[in-house]
Amino acid sequence: MKNTKKVGKELYENLGKLFYAIAMADSRVHGKEVSKLRSFIRKYWLEVDELEDEYGTDAAFQIESVFDWSMDNDLDSEACYDDFKDFYKDNKGMLSAFIKVLILDTANAISNSFSGKNKAELVMLGKLELLLKE
Repeated sequence: MKNTKKVGKELYENLGKLFYAIAMADSRVHGKEVSKLRSFIRKYWLEVDELEDEYGTDAAFQIESVFDWSMDNDLDSEACYDDFKDFYKDNKGMLSAFIKVLILDTANAISNSFSGKNKAELVMLGKLELLLKE
């Protein structure tokens, strides 16, 4: 992944917002969605790079931290999606094709984890797919 430490950490923070937005698209975050995100972080995101936070922890855990913080503070899913979109537009050159596929795979896994995809999730996933193709 081509990035600086600062931008890399911001990517993970914004991915936390994005994945929260996907889970919250139907106005409720389900436990299965949280579990699926946590398993994807451990199975895939930790292997993306060697970036660590200031405490020596893999920076990919920022995804989980920001997701949890967003959930605890009942943030608006559209606002969180818009935050990711703004970050992406400012930094899209740093995301490899592999990272874009991993983002879509993670988002789809989250939305499929509880009773399949609903209309609100499908709309948000469609917007995300179009955004990542820009």
